[in-house]
Amino acid sequence: MKYYVDQNAAVFGKGTQDAPFKTISEAAKIAVPGDEVIVAPGVYREYVDPVNAGTEEARITYRSAEPLQAVITGAEPLTGWELVEGTTWKASVPNSLFAGERNPYTTLVSGDWFIATFIAHLGDVYLNHKSMYEVTELEKVLHPVPSESSWDRDFSVYTWYTEQDEAADATVLYANFQGLDPNQEEVELSVRKHCFYPSKEGVGFITLSGFTVREAATQWAPPTAYQEGMIGPHWSKGWIIEDCEVYESKCSGISLGKYLQPNNDNKWLHKKYKDGTQTERDCICQAQYEGWTKERIGSHIVRRCNIHDCDQTGIVGHLGGVFSIIEDNHIHHINNKQNLAGAEIGGIKMHAAIDVIYRRNHIHHCTRGLWLDWQAQGTRVTQNLFHDNCLPFDYLLESRAAMAGQGEDIFVEVSHGPTLIDNNFLLSDRSVKMATQGIALVHNLIAGSLTAVGKGTNNGAKTLSSPRYTPYHVQHRTEVAGFMTFLHGDDRFYNNVFVQRPIRPALLAAEEALKKIDMEWDDGNVHVGTFPFEAYPTFEEWDAMFEGYCGMGSEPSDRYYSKLPVWAEGNVYLNGAKGISKEVNPVVDTQEREIQMEVDEDGTFRTNLKEILDKLPVANTRIITTEILGMAFEPEEYYENPDGTPIVFNVDYYGNPRGDAPMPGPIEE
Repeated sequence: MKYYVDQNAAVFGKGTQDAPFKTISEAAKIAVPGDEVIVAPGVYREYVDPVNAGTEEARITYRSAEPLQAVITGAEPLTGWELVEGTTWKASVPNSLFAGERNPYTTLVSGDWFIATFIAHLGDVYLNHKSMYEVTELEKVLHPVPSESSWDRDFSVYTWYTEQDEAADATVLYANFQGLDPNQEEVELSVRKHCFYPSKEGVGFITLSGFTVREAATQWAPPTAYQEGMIGPHWSKGWIIEDCEVYESKCSGISLGKYLQPNNDNKWLHKKYKDGTQTERDCICQAQYEGWTKERIGSHIVRRCNIHDCDQTGIVGHLGGVFSIIEDNHIHHINNKQNLAGAEIGGIKMHAAIDVIYRRNHIHHCTRGLWLDWQAQGTRVTQNLFHDNCLPFDYLLESRAAMAGQGEDIFVEVSHGPTLIDNNFLLSDRSVKMATQGIALVHNLIAGSLTAVGKGTNNGAKTLSSPRYTPYHVQHRTEVAGFMTFLHGDDRFYNNVFVQRPIRPALLAAEEALKKIDMEWDDGNVHVGTFPFEAYPTFEEWDAMFEGYCGMGSEPSDRYYSKLPVWAEGNVYLNGAKGISKEVNPVVDTQEREIQMEVDEDGTFRTNLKEILDKLPVANTRIITTEILGMAFEPEEYYENPDGTPIVFNVDYYGNPRGDAPMPGPIEE
């Protein structure tokens, strides 16, 4: 059955085309498997709470009648502004506006791994759909100064401040509109924490297609808490979120994340005694016996969405995003305000991305592009374009706090693999942060550094040993097979092109500073190539440590605690990029060359790299396969498809076929 919604309809519509519902929520209360809800253009200021699930054979579909013209927003108009002085104005709203919701102007952003020195409320004030900058005192509204951390300093002087009028039971807002008249502009304040999100678990097999979704007061979303988003399946299976524009969430745009565990919700923050790593392990094991299985959870699709200008993440998830596909999305300008800080920030931040495929996404201008944290087992990152995912201004790199957080295209943290990164353009100053093991990089163009090699897997104790133990899983399942700490290595580099570009002086200075203090979390490396693995053994060298070993009676040895082997073959190193001395069939070109690598606004990548490679000695390469890559050490799982079938890397970034002796890098021709 089809239901129709039109905000201009009569209040008592029947959901028919001639007499449509006035709100999406009316349809969301009655839609059942196989139904389609068609929404006319307009701004729908409501929290849509789908009541019923679809089925795999008969989904429930919510569709904008015209692409992006049906807008679901968590905000309400903010009118009645009065001039205070200069360019500062004042308005107030009765707290009854938040009836049934928490008041986002009395509730602070908080949670595990949030840096609590940042004081921010969940609410925001929007000027023409762009969030202004909250400050902590009225003086900073009356006399604002540009933010020293924002990526948009010019707009950072559009500030706001809030306080409570207890006598009137009202929220008072002051804002500096820099000469604009807020009564003539579109000014809104966020009220609701969700836009399209089931309040109960298990409402699966829903499609959300073609909507604009914006401006909600979401809470910080660490992996040890209930993870809020403007849109999300809330611990269910089989959602499709497609062709949507998603922006201006206080924290996260789309959540594929964790359900509420009341006994273990931000437990590290509230109870203190167990550290975050331990409460994270507890969350995973609890989810295991409370129904976290392939049959019930995950297998979502997020595709062709434009996700931008959220303050924590564009897409967040822990446990709930397993077996999903995230493809053809444009994800950009995430956390650019730098008004929130902590360890859960990125264009995409996902824990336990088991068998998740990220493909053909364009991810740029985020403080971190893609962060795969814990259990990136069977995860594949393929045919993506990454660029400008690093702090853009040199002065931002001058503080020690920023030194370990410059940003990079991909961060894989404390996972045992197999994690496959193939056929990507990795163009930021830092390409891959590797505080992990079990990664294969195949046919990428890597124009940034590999960082944190051999680092970042301990838990930060001051004087005591504090290794992090993380789980690995039954192959292509959620069931935990074991826990282990990290030996480092177990990485593979085949047929990549590494390009050393001129290095920003501030990044060089940050690298030197980190070396001096021996930073545990990051080495700050900004030089390109596989050379950080020079001290790692080949497989043959590692295997030799076990020759003659006969079990319990053998002489004591470090064989079980030594670095794992590294494989490198057929890579090309340009402009001074450096490889490891034990690599098989590398091509090393030390000549200074003018290499063009430019990305147009539409995501078109332009380069003269093919012309340069044609001038070099022919790389002795071969088609790479699952068989060549082998198994990741700890889970003993092959670099293969989620269904267990092998991969042959015989097509390039554009899907064109490769020859038997393929070109290194992501493009064959």
